[in-house]
Amino acid sequence: MGGVSIVKIKPEDDGIRLNRWFLREYPALSLSRLQKLLRTKQIKVDGKKAETSTRLAAGQELRLPPLDNEKAAVDDKKLSAKDIEYIRSMVIFKDKNIIVLNKPSGLAVQGGTNTTRHIDGLLDALMFENNERPKLVHRIDKDTSGLLLLARNRQYADILTKAFREHSLQKTYLALVRGCPEPREGVINYALEKVGERMQIVEDGQKALTEIKVLDNIGKKYALVEAKPLTGRTHQIRVHLESIGTPILGDDKYFGKERLRLKEVADKLYLHAYEIDLTAVYGKKTIIKAALPQHFAEACKFFGLEIKK
Repeated sequence: MGGVSIVKIKPEDDGIRLNRWFLREYPALSLSRLQKLLRTKQIKVDGKKAETSTRLAAGQELRLPPLDNEKAAVDDKKLSAKDIEYIRSMVIFKDKNIIVLNKPSGLAVQGGTNTTRHIDGLLDALMFENNERPKLVHRIDKDTSGLLLLARNRQYADILTKAFREHSLQKTYLALVRGCPEPREGVINYALEKVGERMQIVEDGQKALTEIKVLDNIGKKYALVEAKPLTGRTHQIRVHLESIGTPILGDDKYFGKERLRLKEVADKLYLHAYEIDLTAVYGKKTIIKAALPQHFAEACKFFGLEIKK
């Protein structure tokens, strides 16, 4: 076992949250153990007590206790050729500042309890000609497919993070729902708050707005819905569509106890981050679209639903 060590924060990690740094560098270190090490001052930043939310700056020094076991899980791990091909196959846009992925349903963006395979763990394969790994600037749910933006440098990480925070990047999702929203166009305005493991509509909760439009439907049985979140609450689209009586197919969490399962289509979540408008970042019209995943496209074909705009 090693002793106490001092690690200097690299320029490319300037601004990263301390818990995110540990998640990447010591994936076997649990959050509760990290908090205990911080609380007992076994981990310090520039000799001072820190919190999990502390933002690190380039050049700062981290004092670390022996963490060999936590790092051993990935010390010698290299991405396989299969992993590299897998993550690179998701790239649908790349320039010197941004990479856009079309993430498949079922793949988490970051690690967590019982989650060892995730986008964050594969980012080294997307460095290409750069010396630093891309940075996550937002997240989408594990079972949601579609657009995921990565910043290729700290400058654009800040630009994109600010743009997402200020909602200046318009995102458009597609959802396959049971029933058909009435009216066919409008804005769902229900405040949300996390209650237990679920987001719920709470009168004095956080403001949440979702603009929706029915693109196609089969009477009142099923519909293909365009949804634009005007705010950024967790599970916002899923809760809002369920709240008006048109839950998303394949949604285990918000479809209710008797979730509809159809043997004719794949048993997956039918929510896809379809389009993002990057005009606010590039200063010229820049819209990127992510093709529907196979299960979603096949379900639309089965139901005879089309993206009509």
